[in-house]
Amino acid sequence: MPAIVISESGGGQDFPAKLTGQVVVCSIIAAFGGLMFGYDIGISGGVTSMDDFLIKFFPAVYEKKHRAKENNYCKFDNQYLQLFTSSLYLAAIVASFFASMACKKFGRKPVIQAASVFFVAGAILNTVAKDLLMLILGRLCLGAGVGFGNQAVPLFISEIAPAKYRGGLNICFQLLITVGILCANVINYFTSNMHPYGWRVSLGGAAVPAIILLVGSIVIVETPTSLIERGKEDQGLKTLRKIRGVEDVEKEFNDLVHATEVANQAKHAYRSLMKRNSRPQLICSALLQVFQQLTGINVIMFYAPVLFQTMGFKSDGSLLSAVVTGLVNVLSTLVAVFSVDRIGRRKLLIEAAVQMLVAQSVMGAILAVHLKASNEMPSNYALFVVFLVCLFVSGFAWSWGPLGWLIPSEIFPLETRSAGFFFAVSTNMLFTFLIAQAFLTMLCHMRSGIFFFFVAWIVLMGSFAIFFLPETKGVPIDEMNERVWKKHWFWKRYFDDDDREMQAKAEEKQLA
Repeated sequence: MPAIVISESGGGQDFPAKLTGQVVVCSIIAAFGGLMFGYDIGISGGVTSMDDFLIKFFPAVYEKKHRAKENNYCKFDNQYLQLFTSSLYLAAIVASFFASMACKKFGRKPVIQAASVFFVAGAILNTVAKDLLMLILGRLCLGAGVGFGNQAVPLFISEIAPAKYRGGLNICFQLLITVGILCANVINYFTSNMHPYGWRVSLGGAAVPAIILLVGSIVIVETPTSLIERGKEDQGLKTLRKIRGVEDVEKEFNDLVHATEVANQAKHAYRSLMKRNSRPQLICSALLQVFQQLTGINVIMFYAPVLFQTMGFKSDGSLLSAVVTGLVNVLSTLVAVFSVDRIGRRKLLIEAAVQMLVAQSVMGAILAVHLKASNEMPSNYALFVVFLVCLFVSGFAWSWGPLGWLIPSEIFPLETRSAGFFFAVSTNMLFTFLIAQAFLTMLCHMRSGIFFFFVAWIVLMGSFAIFFLPETKGVPIDEMNERVWKKHWFWKRYFDDDDREMQAKAEEKQLA
């Protein structure tokens, strides 16, 4: 795993720095890395609702979709159709592991370049696909791109940005993912009427941000941290001066050298992660990823057009509804950018849990009453469901979405930070795969009850945020154990051995 190096002071020390052109370029790289991932999330649901795409690859689904008395909830129940969406995330789990090792051995820049190459290859395969195997291979390539990109790009941003811009840029990466989803929904809306190859245009569009990312990654510099940890200290110092725009960088350079040495001493980070005093952070970070997926958000993001067609919207109407929810997603993520360091993490998570609970419950109740197996939902109720979807998406977008990534990145001590964050990423991708692969089958068998399935999980995750998740707002990263975990009513018991060991050492020192 690459060492995620953060100042010993937890970001509290203000080093001399300007907002240089290199940092701006890094922001652009972040934008297209996020757009790449977001575009792929949004594009699959729209494409799977297009008749031309279904006729080509899933004719059985096309027949069920247009069969007059076919069950509304089972129109799209097809394991291969679900595999088209979910295979990407299975590939991302494997790819992120290899990407973590490549980041450490070769640097962040080559891994970003590899991510864009994988994405271009996947987009080409999907665009020219002649059979289902070729289509799935393309998705696997895109999954490799997601795994490499999500591992390297956030790390690259955190290491190259000045400390005072780091937090905002991290959440802006999530914002740009939502922009990618919105772009995909807009493109799907227009390409749905480009018969018979509109779906090829939609899938091929993934190559555009990937090519821009590839070209951009050629001109950027490697991060000073990566250069230092690979023994290139002189080059690291030169690069640090270049990206900061000032000559006086010795303090930050020395801080990076020291932090890298400390991180490199933890040669068995995964073994340390299994120790008792690492369990609170490990459990919380893993549960945040599980809960993030079990809100039901990816049901909306992946399958929004499919879901809206199930409710009675025609093809154009369902895609337009997906555009509306995508726009709400973007605007609501801005709330997190400006409020997370003011309101705090826990309050946003708890408020959003209540908001999503109400939206999902009412949505499920409306579908249970007004959408039977073979009827069409009245238009006024269908429009109200779209409103409820927007209410649900907005709550997620300013809470469990961005904070599900932010909190795991800040709660681990330095020696287990890289291993812990990789564990969080892998958990997220695993449950994303499981939900994407199972949703359409669950919708067929559970019908409107699927919304109450997610409601139960929202109750559980809201309770978790209230009772077990500590507030981390304003706490320096390297003081989390002392100021947060050791003072929490439940998690403090996991640090009893540490406290006894420190007390014993203090007594030995006094006796000596």
